Amino acid sequence: MDRKIALVTGGSSGIGLQIAVALRERGCTVYEISRRESDTPCVIHMGADVSDEEQAVAAVRKIIDNEGRLDILICCAGSGISGAAEFTENDEARALLEVNLFGAVNCCRAAIPSMREQGRGTILLIGSVAGAIPIPFQAWYSVTKAAVGSYAGALRNELAAFGISVSCILPGDIKTGFTASRRKSERGDDVYHGRIRRSVAVMEHDEETGMSAADAGRYIASLALRGRLKPEYTVGMKYKFFVLLGRLLPCRVCSALVRSIYAK
Repeated sequence: MDRKIALVTGGSSGIGLQIAVALRERGCTVYEISRRESDTPCVIHMGADVSDEEQAVAAVRKIIDNEGRLDILICCAGSGISGAAEFTENDEARALLEVNLFGAVNCCRAAIPSMREQGRGTILLIGSVAGAIPIPFQAWYSVTKAAVGSYAGALRNELAAFGISVSCILPGDIKTGFTASRRKSERGDDVYHGRIRRSVAVMEHDEETGMSAADAGRYIASLALRGRLKPEYTVGMKYKFFVLLGRLLPCRVCSALVRSIYAK
């Protein structure tokens, strides 16, 4: 079989960029979709906003037209906001959902018909540990990533009969430009007695001292090239432990632990 054709959304920076590079090093023909310009060697850039359904569909279909198929789709495009849920405007929350959830949905809907016809394909959706363990003052980010996880789980069972494997990937704290690009709001921090600012500072420290994007990218790329995939993978041993604890501990205990870290 010819080399695999892969598409990474959000592939111009951060984890997405490192996934694209790692797939290219493993012999794939790699396309990446992002809003910003990119000139990563041997990775084919396509400018598009995945939250715009028409742009996302047009970009995916152009790749399929060019190559005759699409073997791997990795939906990595995303952004973040932080602040108190009480003071977050609905428009801000909807905008985040459009990128983090519907950006992935748009690309999946465009890619699935071709994968179904060819009888095979791999779809990886990048969720987050914050989707499995909701983080205070990152409420809407956690909501979008929990939604990605639910979508991936349902999609996996819908598409299994067609030879298409779907998995949700849960990164923990990764050192990328995501930290600097997060839209931060301290509205209401006086009401919350400084907890918004302190919580975000803890998050940013953990991200800036977290796993390298290159290590995360290589791991996710290796998953994309496996034959059979589990429904979910957590990136990093520490975060595998945290996710496991979150599922084994009583909800009351888990909630108290999260509050002690992020809402003091």
